[in-house]
Amino acid sequence: MELLIVEDDDAMASALAAAVVTAGHNPTRVARGADALLVHRKFGVILLDLGLPDMDGLDVLRKLRQVTAVPILILTARDDERSVVLGLRSGADDYLVKPVKLVELLARIEAVTRRAGRHFDTPQRNIVLRDLEIDLERRVATRGSEELPLTATEFDLLALLAGHAGSVVTREQILDALWGDAFVASSRALDVHLTGLRAKLQLPGFIINVRGVGYRIEADSA
Repeated sequence: MELLIVEDDDAMASALAAAVVTAGHNPTRVARGADALLVHRKFGVILLDLGLPDMDGLDVLRKLRQVTAVPILILTARDDERSVVLGLRSGADDYLVKPVKLVELLARIEAVTRRAGRHFDTPQRNIVLRDLEIDLERRVATRGSEELPLTATEFDLLALLAGHAGSVVTREQILDALWGDAFVASSRALDVHLTGLRAKLQLPGFIINVRGVGYRIEADSA
């Protein structure tokens, strides 16, 4: 798979490139955010540093999300809560803090690419609950005539819960379905995406928290 590394540190970029090559990927490295915006169309996954010389990585992420749904993993030294939340809410599929174990990095890459590949596997095309319509083929959710501005992960979360309406989906099932591994994936990432999804849906009581287990959407939500 063609993989883009957006990293201004030469040593780090070389280590990342060497690691992904061992997994069969073909890496290309750019050091500037502007370059990433120019070449992103050629790649199946993007590793994005936040501390870039020409622009903040979060700005690069937001611009990329306006034009592509390709999996993007943030790989950065920023470990503060605000940066994690902003990164995930801005559309990152995962957030890893340097230094990261290369085995974990490869597992995360595999997980997000596997999830992206499953977008086209479901035979269902539409889910309708209350005044909410979820078009699985076009990856669009609408309420009435208004399209909801969901990130890729927020849409996946909504589609998963809606596809199991009436049943509880456990946190572990969600983490496994969306991130590929219930034990590798970040539980905090799920909380951030769920909060963002609820805010955009503006449907109080639609997604029910089943304490200590997971979440449920009632099949006859009204």
